[in-house]
Amino acid sequence: MKKHIIYLLFVAFNISMNAQQSQKAESGPFLLKNGTLHTITNGTIKADLLIVDDRIQSIGENLVMADAKEIDCTDLHIYPGFIDSGTKLGLAEISSVSLTQDHNEIGEFTPHMNALTAINPNSVNIPVNRVNGVTTVLAVPSGDLFPGKAALIHLHGYSPKQMEAGFSGVVLNFPSSGKRGFWDKRSEEDIEKEFKKKIKKLNDFWTAANLHSKLDSAAISSNKEMDYNPQLDALKEVIRNEEQLIVQVNKRSDILEALKWVNKNKIRAVFSGVSEGWRVADSLAKYNIPVIAGPVLDLPSRTSDRFDKAYANPGLLAKAGVSVSIRTNETENVRNL
Repeated sequence: MKKHIIYLLFVAFNISMNAQQSQKAESGPFLLKNGTLHTITNGTIKADLLIVDDRIQSIGENLVMADAKEIDCTDLHIYPGFIDSGTKLGLAEISSVSLTQDHNEIGEFTPHMNALTAINPNSVNIPVNRVNGVTTVLAVPSGDLFPGKAALIHLHGYSPKQMEAGFSGVVLNFPSSGKRGFWDKRSEEDIEKEFKKKIKKLNDFWTAANLHSKLDSAAISSNKEMDYNPQLDALKEVIRNEEQLIVQVNKRSDILEALKWVNKNKIRAVFSGVSEGWRVADSLAKYNIPVIAGPVLDLPSRTSDRFDKAYANPGLLAKAGVSVSIRTNETENVRNL
């Protein structure tokens, strides 16, 4: 059986502990005996599972390793860890209390602000969600047009560096041409004016970032140094297609505008949110745009839509040929994934 069947595990142990006390983490190797394994590629199997150096070394019957700690998993189930592709976990404690939040920086253009540096490994929300089977999340900053860089983290570790899971991406909150909610009293004319103003700011900033990237390449080739500009420096990898841009967008017309924008600028993008993605699923599939859909536990975006459209959205996108993952967009209740 190949080593890469499962990468992250949530093991359903029956561990007794006091209500206010967490058990101290242990290091491996571990040999999980006689469990029911729910694999990603090979269905459900009864087998032993050997973990060495945080990776699966082998799966099979009657496995033996002298130094491994054996855990009897008879009548227990072993699952892959769930990945939530969009949260505020580690960046905020209580969504309704601003003093506990560290995910929103001041300013329209802060792509250089890295969410990983703000992760709190001691957040009380992390073990609650981990024990419910979510082992990895994408921690996403919020704010204006470019709020910062999202960071993929594992939900274990004593420092942000230990939690880092090897992916980060600059976030773009694509300008919205719709109302912000039922409380939004702006006229259609005002909404359109603000949308065009935001698009112009986005295009002007992107033009500056492109020029900066070209000048940086020229400076490198001539062994010169550029003036320090962290905002524009943060977008160099995106412009050079070395990194994906996470485009947060929801409304049907905005999704189509975002598609035009990323294609015009030749950007490797993943769209996040995409609450009306099912309306333009064919277009997303045509341009091979992967999607992070959610939240799924939500109301439909329009009163005329069926009550279950938010639930159906990821499936409809996948059926059209779009690569889909899901997110909760939660702070505390990531376990609802």
